[in-house]
Amino acid sequence: MKHNKILALKYRPQEFKDLIGQDILSKTITNAIKVGKTPNAYLLTGIRGVGKTTTARLIAKALNCEKNKKKICNSESPCDSCKDITNSIHIDVLEMDAASKTGIDDIRELIENSKYSPTRADYKIFIIDEVHMLSKQAFNGLLKTLEEPPPRLKFILATTEVKKIPVTILSRCQRFDLKRVEIEKIISLLNEISKKEKGKISHDALRIIAQAAEGSVRDAISLLDRAISFQDVNEKDQVSGDDVRKMLGLADKSKIIKLINAVFLGDANQSLKILNELFNDGVEAKYFLNDILQVLSLINRKISLGSIENDKILPEQEINSINEISKNITINDIGLYWQFTIKTIDDLRILNDDETTLEMYVLQLLHLKKIVKQPHENLEKAQTIQEEKKKIFNDENIPKDSDKLKIKNQLKNIDQVKTNAIEHPKLKDERKPSLQIDNFETIVQLANKENEIGLKFDLERNVKLVSFKQGKIDISFNEKLNKNFIKALTEKLYEWTGDRWIISLNKKIGDKTIYEKKNENKKNIINEAKNNQNIKRFLDTFKDANLIDVESEDNS
Repeated sequence: MKHNKILALKYRPQEFKDLIGQDILSKTITNAIKVGKTPNAYLLTGIRGVGKTTTARLIAKALNCEKNKKKICNSESPCDSCKDITNSIHIDVLEMDAASKTGIDDIRELIENSKYSPTRADYKIFIIDEVHMLSKQAFNGLLKTLEEPPPRLKFILATTEVKKIPVTILSRCQRFDLKRVEIEKIISLLNEISKKEKGKISHDALRIIAQAAEGSVRDAISLLDRAISFQDVNEKDQVSGDDVRKMLGLADKSKIIKLINAVFLGDANQSLKILNELFNDGVEAKYFLNDILQVLSLINRKISLGSIENDKILPEQEINSINEISKNITINDIGLYWQFTIKTIDDLRILNDDETTLEMYVLQLLHLKKIVKQPHENLEKAQTIQEEKKKIFNDENIPKDSDKLKIKNQLKNIDQVKTNAIEHPKLKDERKPSLQIDNFETIVQLANKENEIGLKFDLERNVKLVSFKQGKIDISFNEKLNKNFIKALTEKLYEWTGDRWIISLNKKIGDKTIYEKKNENKKNIINEAKNNQNIKRFLDTFKDANLIDVESEDNS
């Protein structure tokens, strides 16, 4: 083994100069400590893995260092105090995880402990991690001590959810925001660690790891640890970008770009082929859609700003591909695809069939491509019609009375064509629709007529209609809905109507199911019947009898 300790702990910063990407914060805190202007309470905020707990320990070291007062001693030869703080065993530096100790009793114990002076250090320091998890009562119990702590007591609070902390607590703390670390700085750090660990990791692999970390140094180092382990297991000369993508379940960005290009070209077969390749590679649906959004953003930047050559996170070949795609698409198109991708990410939280969801997503993107293309075509038609009108009116020969009716009818037909071109932009397939569906109940009737028993069952019992219009249905559903329902319904609607329908999952509760409505209606009829005098007398006579159904005379 090349190391016997996880890298995230092994390379944890032990001095402020080792804190990556937080230069201003480090300088501010160290200068304040040097001049003795330290607050009663610090509040450290930021995403996971940017160094909040590490910074808290560095502050504790700087306040309690035995060798260099008001400064952290050298990490290579630390004093006993700094060494104990590093190992979380210092008697005067207490760390508390508010995620597991959330109640008022835990805070009371802490406050009681605060009354005693430090045993061996200059300051008694309480580090409370994930402080936003404290209960309302716990925050109230902490409030007074934060405002007027004992002379040798310091609080250091850390949180990822600063908005959840009461303003009364915020106003009594000096706040420091730890920002996301830039990709280039993370790559540089990972490269340095990789060399120390004798890991052979390609620059492309390091770039992918840095991107996946999303600004978190800890996450990046943990992923690097996995990559080095991958190298050990497979005895490879070098871990490549493809290796890291497979390890993390990420999509090959070049394939993502090819997929988007195929969608823009309207090539359904090629689009689904690339999607299937990505799925076989083990790509996760969430990462796939995030990559789609990233590529759309780059295309948008290319169209709006004119250049993305300075973007260091993409290789030259991928930049060239994006440049080519941007020539055949508008910003409006990108906006439409962006919104639909966001909607699909929401759908993933509801559905558990990623493959079907992504397949439907790609097919619907292809459908959207046809929709956004059609208005341009219709506009050209309208312009051609206008030119034809001008020719009629600009003719030097004034029409005879016998021809006026013919010209009038001609103009009327032109107007009708123009209206249809503008008001009906939806693209139709070459095949004519075989059926018109105007409401949700018609779909249920069709399913029954075509002997689609499973589909009919889901439509009646498990689907709640939110909204219905031609070509698009918004639904909510219960937990019993078949996972292939959307795919099956979409295919059948296309078969019955000749049109591609969009079936969207909506967070709204929606209407009652058809089955629920029938039961409710039946219940109302029975209750109404029970008020009938004859039935009342019958039920009073036969106490064990019960009215379970009512049939009309037509059905008897």
